[in-house]
Amino acid sequence: MSFQLLEQFLNYLTVEKGLREKTIAAYRSDLEDWIKFAEERERNIIKPGVENLLSLYSIEMHDQDFSPRTMARKTSALRGFYRFLQRESIIDFDPMAYIERPKTGRPLPKVLSRDEMELILEQPDTSKPLGIRDKAMMELLYATGIRESELIDIQIGDINFQGEFISVKGKGGKERVVPVGDLALEAVQSYLFKARNTLCQDITERTMFLNSRGNPLSRMGVWKIIRKYALSAGLGKDVSPHIFRHSCATHMLEGGAGIMAVQEMLGHADISTTQIYTHLSTKELRNIHKSSHPRSTKEKK
Repeated sequence: MSFQLLEQFLNYLTVEKGLREKTIAAYRSDLEDWIKFAEERERNIIKPGVENLLSLYSIEMHDQDFSPRTMARKTSALRGFYRFLQRESIIDFDPMAYIERPKTGRPLPKVLSRDEMELILEQPDTSKPLGIRDKAMMELLYATGIRESELIDIQIGDINFQGEFISVKGKGGKERVVPVGDLALEAVQSYLFKARNTLCQDITERTMFLNSRGNPLSRMGVWKIIRKYALSAGLGKDVSPHIFRHSCATHMLEGGAGIMAVQEMLGHADISTTQIYTHLSTKELRNIHKSSHPRSTKEKK
């Protein structure tokens, strides 16, 4: 059904708008990405409530480190698509009316202040297994700046507690080693010892973070958890897992970390270019992390 609607829209662009073949191909590619995103989550692209999925898709584009120009193009394709569906009376609402237009000149999305980050990290109820899990997840996201897609793929054994680092698989299956601070390590250890066994129903399951049914957490699940705590902290509904990533990078830079160190730690798409000129060892990255990240070292009492 979704792809049939896409073909109707592309035919409209070809016949009535007279757009060039290259432009039509770009529309097809961008909208196919959106449809596949929705189908993977078993969601209907024309049902009420799709605006929430569109918001998640915007977060996904941020998470994939798309350039502002690419995000603007994809968003424009979606706007045109849904205007067409509304004009043809296929839908009676425009879900894109709720989606903010990307600003091509904006270098980063919203970043939480250190106080705001401390506030959201205090929200989970650590007297309960799910609260312990959520605390560990958020501490790890902030400490490392990893993507939520990387977070949900973490396996038991990926974290080296003695070496204070985590091995993650980024885009294209490329592995990198990321330092982890004391407070995040402590939160993860608490989760492993006090909560994970309560959630896990299959002893062969090796995925680190599980939902209440014992299955691996989904990206949507992580997104909902973050939004819940953002709202309870009074930070609004626009806080996403990706904001933890940008907040980590921003706070480290503010703390004195070099841009090359942060780029390597986060595994940005253009790191291959910077690695031509510099390559930081795991030890050097860990030392930079300890000296610049506000939650890297546990205060001595």
